[in-house]
Parts: sequence; structure tokens; C-alpha cells
Amino acid sequence: MENIASEIKRLRDELNRHNYKYYVENAPEIGDREFDEMMKRLETLEHEHPEFDDPLSPTHRVGSDISKGFTQAAHIYPMLSLGNTYSIEEVDEWVKRTQTALSGQQATIVGEMKFDGTGISLIYENGRLVRAVTRGDGEKGDVVTENVMTIKSIPLVLSGDNWPESFEIRGEIVLPWKAFDRLNEERERNGEPLFANPRNAAAGTLKMLNPAIVASRGLDAYFYYLLGENLPFDNHYDNMMAARRWGFKVSDAMTVLHDISEVDRYINHWDTARKELPVATDGLVFKINSLRQQLNLGFTAKSPRWAIAYKFAAERALTRLKFVSFDVGRLGYITPVANLEPVLLSGTIVKRASLHNEDIIRSLDIHEDDMVYVEKGGEIIPKITGVDKAARRADAKPVEFVSHCPVCGTPLVRVDGEAAWVCPNHYGCAPQLIGRIEHFVARRMMNIDGIGDETAAALYAAGYARTPADLYDLTREQLLTLEGFGPRSAERVREGLEASKEVPFDRVLFALSIPYVGETTARKIARTVGSIDRLAEMSIIELMNLEDVGPRIAESIIGYFANEENRRNIERLRAAGVQFEMAAESEEGRTDMLGGKSFVISGVFSRYSRDEYKKLIEMNGGKNVSSISKKTDYVLAGDNMGPAKLEKARSLGIPIIDENEFLAMIGQ
Repeated sequence: MENIASEIKRLRDELNRHNYKYYVENAPEIGDREFDEMMKRLETLEHEHPEFDDPLSPTHRVGSDISKGFTQAAHIYPMLSLGNTYSIEEVDEWVKRTQTALSGQQATIVGEMKFDGTGISLIYENGRLVRAVTRGDGEKGDVVTENVMTIKSIPLVLSGDNWPESFEIRGEIVLPWKAFDRLNEERERNGEPLFANPRNAAAGTLKMLNPAIVASRGLDAYFYYLLGENLPFDNHYDNMMAARRWGFKVSDAMTVLHDISEVDRYINHWDTARKELPVATDGLVFKINSLRQQLNLGFTAKSPRWAIAYKFAAERALTRLKFVSFDVGRLGYITPVANLEPVLLSGTIVKRASLHNEDIIRSLDIHEDDMVYVEKGGEIIPKITGVDKAARRADAKPVEFVSHCPVCGTPLVRVDGEAAWVCPNHYGCAPQLIGRIEHFVARRMMNIDGIGDETAAALYAAGYARTPADLYDLTREQLLTLEGFGPRSAERVREGLEASKEVPFDRVLFALSIPYVGETTARKIARTVGSIDRLAEMSIIELMNLEDVGPRIAESIIGYFANEENRRNIERLRAAGVQFEMAAESEEGRTDMLGGKSFVISGVFSRYSRDEYKKLIEMNGGKNVSSISKKTDYVLAGDNMGPAKLEKARSLGIPIIDENEFLAMIGQ
């Protein structure tokens, strides 16, 4: 029996090695027939000796045709997006900013390819793949481990040594151009709709419930980021080279760059060379190499400060304008949309493009039936950038912006200081009412499962919901009258509504659709004022004293609570059990030890990152400010603090404290 176990292990190791040579290094050492014979021998042994079965055996890569659907898992570290740049000058500015923020420390940069696919996070423990999770909303995603196991360029069991006991690696699942073309040819023969681009095809394939079909599609994967507590090196590049030795596919484009001139040459090279790659790309990514410097640069709310994406110049196409329609948003803003003759642009079929506002229409001088130039902003959002006036019909009339709401007919109102027109019929205009329901139920707001855009529109059309509060009065019988709803989907909505009663007040405040109160502002207001009742009674002066609240937001909040309809909606939501004050546990750890004190943070730290120090200041009642003035109470200084800031602080007599002194102030 030991001989059988030994042979099974040998065959698995050999097949894994040959998979790596073929799919990652593109350097096969044996022919297909020899590989197939080894695989058949392993299949036979595993069938005869099921006690030695291993779910990560190479024989399981074809995928089972049975799947139970997807569960969700939280990411250990949030999967944030990157800030985008669109010119070499913008990248150069980012390099200079990071150098300044690092107080002149020498910093190398890693340049790498930005593959156009779908993000994935893999967790390995003791050298074995244990979980694969899609990006999802950045906080959690779908567990797609069975499907990922079918991708032959992804190691199920690691090679080499020195890998951490547990780590996460992130990458991009892609569909190579050849596999994409083959897939679309097959779909065309079968009379099925074609995929618009490899990105959509990769994302759709990864979420299929039949791993056997996933296995047949030919997905590939490139990896670009290693995370964990015990990484082998203190820098990004060496960690990725180690990951390559463990069996991961890491792009040869990944390069260490030492200064701005090397960054610029890298961009110029790949702007052309990328077109020869076997997979779709949409840009480059630049990262600070040192992990310690990454820690000190920290994060914004949405992206790391130590990395930036450079998007390749948008592709341009010429097509005919069919007509301009006018969309109505949840806050009443009217957006003109160009409806176009379909045109292929950056791998996708474009039929619509936003014209933004009346001023854009006038500046472009768009006429009926014009031939227009279309680009993709960052190769994502289509936009009209010009008109071929030589191709214009002599009798073509200029496109006119509407004077009345295209849905309810109410005369539009121009917003002071903006190029926007608004339908003021906020409580009688269907798209606004539906839009506020859609916003309320969305994931980052109340996260009510089972109600999407189509269901929100159907609830309005049936007369069941005109306000968010109406949702909590929905009955099972009403839901069952909606098209496509059965007992389980109706119950899902009811469960989602019940669960939403636990959503914290800061998200509830964002969900209410108060004009100009976005997610971050809602969070700061909620945590400062504590309850909806306190917010409703505040004066405009009190509101303007809140962080990030200026005259426009303050006036909007005053106007919101002055409306009887809004107050009635809030009271009905309160009666339904929705949270309208911050829970005690959300305030756990907050103190007033730094009450009212303002801090400027400068330099490089060893115990916490800058962002973590900012949070500690806020959690203890202090305020973060960006520049030193007479009103600054303290400067929290790390290593290599800028000499200009140091001199200004001294000249103004502002106390300069190090991180140990600061931590002592808050009892740590």
C-alpha cells in the first residue's frame, strides 16, 4: 500500500510540474500523449484506491458538473480600487507626491501590467489552495473555489519552499484572445449571443454554476499582490518573484523602476508593446516597492496612496447619432444621453453615451443625425468628444435641451451655480421615486436582498411602494403578484427587510437620499450628532460647524427636514424598526481625551500608519487638519518630517510630539 501511495504522490507532483511548465512558463517538456498517459494512470489508481483521494489532485481540474451555487465570504483585507491617471504627467505627479510624503526617503517603484479581467483573491494554507473569492463589493465576494480549481495556470499545491503557513494572493482571471475568439465562434454556431469582450466573458464564466463548463472555456490567471503576516521579503517585487517560484503566473512585464525617467520609458514602451500580448489589458499599475513605505503612505477611503493606475489612451470611433433622450435621476437631475448606431469601441459594443448637461450639448454643437466621435473615459464610460461637421446634413437642426421633465411634464428649474436642470416634482415624478427606492435598498445603504432595480420599478408600478417606508408594509401576497416572484423570492425580500433593521444609523442616513450628503459625509455626520432627532433640530450654523459640512450641504439638510413628506417617511421607518441613532457598541472605544484638539501629522512612523493615527485622533475626540496654522494644537511628527513644516511649527510655538508621546496622551 505504501508503494501505491508513493506512486500517486509522484504522479501528482509530476503532473502539477508539467501543468506549470505548459500553462505558466509556456515551455512544455513532454508531449500531450505522454501527459495524458500519466493522467490516465493517476485516475486509475485513485479510482482503485479512493482512500488516497485528494480534492486538489490534478485529476479534479476538469470540474464536476454539480455545483451548489455560491456563498459569500468576507475578505481578510478589503479589495480596494486604484486611483486612475490618464497621462504620463499625472503619473509623474503621483511619483513626486509619494516622494514628498515619504519626506525624501529613497523609493523604488514597481511597474506592472493592468490586465482586463475579473479580480480574484486566493487563500493558501500549508501550501494548499483552500478558498477563492471574487472581488465582490471589495468587502466580501462570492466563493468560487471549485471553478478556480479548473484553471490550469493556478497552482492547487505550491512548489518550492519558504512560503508562509498562511497567505493571500490576488490576481486577475482573464480569457486569452484566442480562447475568446474560439468561444464566440462556438456561440455563433449555436445561435447564442456573442460576448462583447474578454473581460465580460471571463467574469461570466467564473460565475457559472457548472465547473465542467468553466473548465472548457480556457481561463487563465495572472497574479500581482501578496498579503500576509509572514511574507518572505519586505518589498513587493521580491515577494512576487517568490510567488512565481511557488508556481504562480506573474507577468514578465513586472519591473523595478528607480526614477521618473524610467517610469516614463516604461509607459511609452507598453503603450505599443501591450498590443502583442495574448490577453487584453487596459493600463499599467505603479506601486511603491517597500512594504514599510506602503504602510506609511496608507490609504484613502477608496484606494491605496502607494499605488496608481495609468489607463491607456481611449480608443476613438465615429458613428451616427440616432437621437438624444433625457434621463431623470433620483434627485431630479436631467441627464441627456446620446443614442447611437452601435459601434465597436475598446472591445465593447457602444449604443449609448452620456452628454452630461445642456452646456456640453451646446459646446459640442450637436445636430440631429450628426456623425459623432465616441471615446471611452478610462476605456469604461463612453462619451461624445466631437462632431464631424463636414458630414452634417444641410437641413439638420441643433439638438435642444428639454424645458419640461420628459416623464411628468413639470417645468425644469436651473440649479444655481451649476450647468444642471432639475425636475422639482420630487414627490410625484416616477423616476425620482423609483430611484430613491433603488438607492435605499442598495448594498452600501440598507442592503435589502431581493429588491433590485427591476423589482423597485415593479413595486412602484403596482402601487405598492412610492417611498422607502412603504417597503416595510409589503405583504407576502403583494410580492407574489409580481412577475417572476414565487414563495421563496417573496420570503427573501421579507428576510432582507427584517435584516435591514440592524443597519447602523450612518448607512441609514446615506440611504435617505438627502441631496449632497454622500457616504463619507453621512458617516461623519452620524457619528458626530448621534441621532436623526438631533440632526433635524440643528441650525444652519450648527450644521456648518460639522466636519465636511459647508453651506450647500447645510442648506440641503435644513430643506430636507423642512419637508413634511420626508419627516413622515422617517417616522414610518422608525416605527418599522429602522435605526435612527448610533448604537452604543459602534461608539465603543471612543473617548474625549483629545476633545477639540487639532493635529497635523507629518513624517514617517514605525508603530502605526498615518491613516491609523488619523483614526486614533478621531476616536479620541480630536480633529485632523492638513496644514499648520495658529489654530493647530499639536504636530505629530515622525522620522524625516519636512523642514518647512518643522520650521513653521516652531515659529508658531506649536508643540511637536512623537508617536510615543501621542500614544501616552490617549493612554496607550
